[in-house]
Amino acid sequence: MPRASIVVPAYNVAATIGETLRSLLAQSFDDFEIIVVDDGSTDSTVALVRALADPRIRIIAQHNRGLAGARNTGIFNATGDYIGLCDADDLWRPGKLAAHVAHLDAAPAVAISFSGSDLIDEAGRSMGLSQRPRLKNIDAAHVFRRNPIGNGSACVLRRQSLHDVAFRPAQEKRRDWWFDERLRQSEDIELWLRLMLTTDWQIEGIGGQLTLYRVASGGLSAGIEAQYGTWKRMVNRLAPLDPPFFAAHLPAARAYQKRYLARRAISAGNGDTALTLMREALGGSRSPLWEEPVKTLTTLLAAVVL
Repeated sequence: MPRASIVVPAYNVAATIGETLRSLLAQSFDDFEIIVVDDGSTDSTVALVRALADPRIRIIAQHNRGLAGARNTGIFNATGDYIGLCDADDLWRPGKLAAHVAHLDAAPAVAISFSGSDLIDEAGRSMGLSQRPRLKNIDAAHVFRRNPIGNGSACVLRRQSLHDVAFRPAQEKRRDWWFDERLRQSEDIELWLRLMLTTDWQIEGIGGQLTLYRVASGGLSAGIEAQYGTWKRMVNRLAPLDPPFFAAHLPAARAYQKRYLARRAISAGNGDTALTLMREALGGSRSPLWEEPVKTLTTLLAAVVL
């Protein structure tokens, strides 16, 4: 069996799936499998994957279950000790898997190893922007407020740790869930936070921008209200696990979430929405202003100017 499995959810991603898989096949650490979960695609996604004709790639087809459902199917079918996640429009730099395997081998208490990311546009060009998250001494409050993992293609997980957070809803007859499939957004931070609140596992990052995270220009402002609603549902589901924790950290986490959504609104050119979100954020908690004054004031100024 391979040391590592890389799970790639795929739904109508013919435009990018080939580039994504070629970046994974080019990893310097070569003891791995790639599990492409076809989540009900109706375009040429599957044909393009098959055309690569690489024995390390397995395709698993299912009716559409969404991103969380596709990831769960991939995890269920993975055989590696370590499980990487890569969305079908993102890319991995060649040394990424090797770096995470070395990190997890050397740090047995770490459940999730992640890296920073460079941002690319729809054409794969650098946007000159990076995610450079906190890497060490991460606790549940850091995850709740700022989600240092950053995006769904940045991390490699230890299979053993996933056993500790698996659950099976009453209606599920086939397999466990790790990501909560009832959430269409915020499903990643829900899992990271649930792991931090209910186990002794650690989350830790490694240096370097080892993921290329693709930012689509369309839809940046669409669904902002829905995204915030999903985030609130995630909080409501997790709050019973540790009521004192959520009572202490929810105001600051809500403010950071609204600042994040304000930045999305700015990117989409929607200044009114951005300004409203920033007023709500700072009206609920000044933590983003005291803890990250430059980023917070820059966001506020951009909203005002726009």
